[in-house]
Amino acid sequence: MPTLDRSGDVFLLDLGDTENRFHPDWLAAVDAALDEVEQADGPRALVTTATGKFFSNGLDLEWLAGHEAERSGYVSAVQHLLARVLTLPLPTVAAIQGHAFAAGAMLTLSHDVRVMRGDRGFWCLPEVDIQIPFTPGMSALIQSRLAPQTAHVAMTTGRRYGGAEAADAGIVDQAVAEDAVRSAAVELAGALAGKAGATLGTIKTRMYGPALDSLRADSPQLG
Repeated sequence: MPTLDRSGDVFLLDLGDTENRFHPDWLAAVDAALDEVEQADGPRALVTTATGKFFSNGLDLEWLAGHEAERSGYVSAVQHLLARVLTLPLPTVAAIQGHAFAAGAMLTLSHDVRVMRGDRGFWCLPEVDIQIPFTPGMSALIQSRLAPQTAHVAMTTGRRYGGAEAADAGIVDQAVAEDAVRSAAVELAGALAGKAGATLGTIKTRMYGPALDSLRADSPQLG
């Protein structure tokens, strides 16, 4: 399950050491951690990372298959998380130490800055291969954070990007050695911590208004 620590001005949210899929309990734990970060005073920034092979593999499809009646509410909760991270009133950095797939990749896009391991691990939107269309909100998020041609290739081909390829495509800001992912992210976050505040939150909200409207829409449909 996710854990939250703090070092100086930087909060470190570790998503866990499994595939870190978006189980409802996992979503609730992340939301609680973000409450703590958002309610803190003074300069602050957030680094989101994980431990092990995966950053996040996205939706918990096994849980979803057994809870069809809760599908709409579940997708709403996922989109709420993406929208919340996108508009947090503090600098955010995703430290992608392992695979980031599907909604896990979308979660990285909700952060202001992304640092990825350069030698191993993939960033991928596999929805075209697993036959699950993006919701309008997810499509809007991806297209608001990536260059048009990059978004087109990522969304329509399910291409797997290694760290260096992701950096070249503008999906991530830096590709670094495995042992430097977390430290590089913390350094970037710390340098920006003084920007935290309501003004930053307002800038993000206005910048991504159309995507946020889609992410916050009632009863989003998956598939």
